[in-house]
Amino acid sequence: EVQLVESGGGLVQTGGSLRLSCKASGFTLDDYSIGWFRQAPGKEREGVSCISSPEGTIYYEVSVKGRFAISADNAKNTVYLQMNRLKPDDTAVYYCALVRCSSSFYYPVAGVKGSWGQGTQVIVSS
Repeated sequence: EVQLVESGGGLVQTGGSLRLSCKASGFTLDDYSIGWFRQAPGKEREGVSCISSPEGTIYYEVSVKGRFAISADNAKNTVYLQMNRLKPDDTAVYYCALVRCSSSFYYPVAGVKGSWGQGTQVIVSS
């Protein structure tokens, strides 16, 4: 059974850092790529970053490039999102999901039960 569990969210001041984790089970990071998405109150879900371990492919949305860093620990079957220089606009619920990841775009994988995590809240205070 595929399962993704996010953790690491919290409250941080502007300019601070957080590291989110996405623990995967039921598959390995060689099987699927992992992407991070976020959704702020009243806004649509938007992409953040993705990583494909076998190919070493990484992608960042413009809004987070240079501030966020995605990485994968295959031994722990976990993907991390290091978020630095956080801004109030980064406030959102962050989700990880199974994705198809390329160097220029990514999108969620359809038709796989459990392909989304439950989310973790990030609040950046001004």
